[in-house]
Amino acid sequence: MTKTDTGVGIPAARRAGIVVTLVLGGLTALPPLSMDMYLPALPAVTRTLGSSAATAQLTLTACLTGMALGQLVVGPMSDKWGRRKPLLLGMVVYVFATAICALAPTVELLIGFRLLQGLAGAAGIVIARAVVRDLYDGVEMARFFSTLMLISGVAPVVAPVIGGQVLQVTDWRGIFVVLTAVGIALTLVVVKWLHETLPREKRHSGGVGEALGTMRGLLADRVFTGYMLAGGLAFAALFAYVAASPFVVQEIYGASPQMYSLLFGINSIGLIAVSQINGRLLVGRVSMDKVLALGLVVITLAGLALLLLTSGVFGEPGLFPVAAGLFVLMSAMGLAMPNTNTQALMRTPHAAGSASALIGTASFLIGAIASPLVGIAGEATAVPMAVVQLVCGAGSLVCFLALCRPWQPQHRAARPAGT
Repeated sequence: MTKTDTGVGIPAARRAGIVVTLVLGGLTALPPLSMDMYLPALPAVTRTLGSSAATAQLTLTACLTGMALGQLVVGPMSDKWGRRKPLLLGMVVYVFATAICALAPTVELLIGFRLLQGLAGAAGIVIARAVVRDLYDGVEMARFFSTLMLISGVAPVVAPVIGGQVLQVTDWRGIFVVLTAVGIALTLVVVKWLHETLPREKRHSGGVGEALGTMRGLLADRVFTGYMLAGGLAFAALFAYVAASPFVVQEIYGASPQMYSLLFGINSIGLIAVSQINGRLLVGRVSMDKVLALGLVVITLAGLALLLLTSGVFGEPGLFPVAAGLFVLMSAMGLAMPNTNTQALMRTPHAAGSASALIGTASFLIGAIASPLVGIAGEATAVPMAVVQLVCGAGSLVCFLALCRPWQPQHRAARPAGT
């Protein structure tokens, strides 16, 4: 049995099963909770701090930017010092930054500490993926990622609801108080139940130069880069949905807030359900590349269908045909996202932290670029959303086919046996 510096073997950590799943699920759910729980409070922040709506929106941009860039820092740190130390440091800073957000007297200070909150919260995302790579391989890893989506996929659905309920009993500062409490609880859970999973002999000893060299080497791997870009572009199609759907569903197609919440929940359930089908029924029976290709094709076709619907090719479609197209697109994410993560990380057992950082940063940055484009034509049309989703879906499929080339013997030989 391989021992870590905590004296706990990797097989023992793997056997922890449900405990590890819940801990890693909590870590990956924390960033979307930090983003989405805060959404209902934006108007109140604008009024209380005397800022413009555009300035208040920067508190979201700052957090998202921090999550993207923080992964580039934390990933190499975890390859050098192990998973626990950078994670615990990130959690402590997250708790501190979130508590300051609750006390912020000005919007400028709130923006600054939201940036710090995002930087620190990135530790949970990147290290959770790296821990999965430490503990699992091949089919087991794909199944674990699918299970992880069952937990982390619920967070964006319930977060705005929780935020709204918190605002019933307190002001927007209370949301940050709740997030601070969640951060403290997760920190204590990590201390008690998440053991070190990267043995000392597998850690990198170099400094910043070696970390940058490792990342350059990963990006030079055509197949890894293909999976990274395919996953990032698919994620951007999801980001486009999140950014545009409140406006498209409610303002253009006339749904009530309650109907929007219902449709959002149904779409999230579709994503979670398909991810479970992927992990429990498809992985191990069908090649992951074939399942991934199917998911990317469905995302692209759903984007095309939405473009045809929203541009009026079939007349005025109404709410439910558009909602059906969004449901299909979101559900197909359950085939794309777990398998791009798995296939990319399978090639990088020597640098799982850095690889996880690149995957996460690419997803957030591409998503951040795509999201504003959904409103580029104003408030009277849903066509930009559909165009962004079609371009991202088609781009992800092109990256997968052009860079990963799964039909080539060299591609298959590069992966561990059994995948």
